[in-house]
Amino acid sequence: MTSPAEYILTLSCPDRPGVVAAVSGLLAGHGCNIIESQQFGDRVGQRFFMRVQFAGPLGEDDLNAAFAALAPDFAMEFRVRDVARKPRVLIMVSKFDHCLNDLLYRVRAKALDIEIVAVVSNHPDLRPLTQSYGIDYHHLPVTPETKPRQEAEVLALVEHYQVDLVVLARYMQVLSQDLCEKLAGRAINIHHSFLPSFKGAKPYHQAHARGVKLIGATAHYVTSDLDEGPIIEQEVARVNHSHSPEDLVAIGRDVECVALARAVRWHAEQRVLLDGHKTIVFPR
Repeated sequence: MTSPAEYILTLSCPDRPGVVAAVSGLLAGHGCNIIESQQFGDRVGQRFFMRVQFAGPLGEDDLNAAFAALAPDFAMEFRVRDVARKPRVLIMVSKFDHCLNDLLYRVRAKALDIEIVAVVSNHPDLRPLTQSYGIDYHHLPVTPETKPRQEAEVLALVEHYQVDLVVLARYMQVLSQDLCEKLAGRAINIHHSFLPSFKGAKPYHQAHARGVKLIGATAHYVTSDLDEGPIIEQEVARVNHSHSPEDLVAIGRDVECVALARAVRWHAEQRVLLDGHKTIVFPR
């Protein structure tokens, strides 16, 4: 006997009584079985968020039609996705290879359920690594003068590969406001985060000079405000006076990989819902 298809429903709406009952009643009425359900009511914003994974006999189009009929009653924004469809991901990278290498390995090891369809870089350095995994590599150099044309090529690749998510895996270029808006909610970036914060060249050396005790990394959605998009995940590591600047760089690379991988996985599993300038995350 063929197992029923599994789906993920995510929704948000004004917080009011009856939402959970309506959703569960609709699913039960169509012969669906709930496998996992998480919810959160934002008391400050008075908004309700829900993620439901379920199995059932209906197709994705029928499910979307059923929830479209329910949505107006609750001013509900929703999405239904077939679990079997892996998100198609395009990775952007410059010369640092640790995050790219980590994501490629996790996919090959089946620890990350996405399909990396292409890698874009403003440098040629990581072509051998990428192509060793059988993945297309696009070298798109960029200068201030050629930036609009280069970003148009990036968007063309997003359309060509039918990309669901763009991951900036230490892509050391600032995206234009126009590109940020076109990729809103489907582009994730990773950057270091220190207490206190250091910017500019050699941030880990600056941190070492100030004797920081915590270093970390932040994965967030890309917006036109540099490194200030809605945060998905953060990871930290404790350091001390015995660590050299090179030690901090190595530790920093590790936490960047961990934070980015978690953010990509949670996004791929539709565990991240946007709530204005912040996110609601329903991790396993």
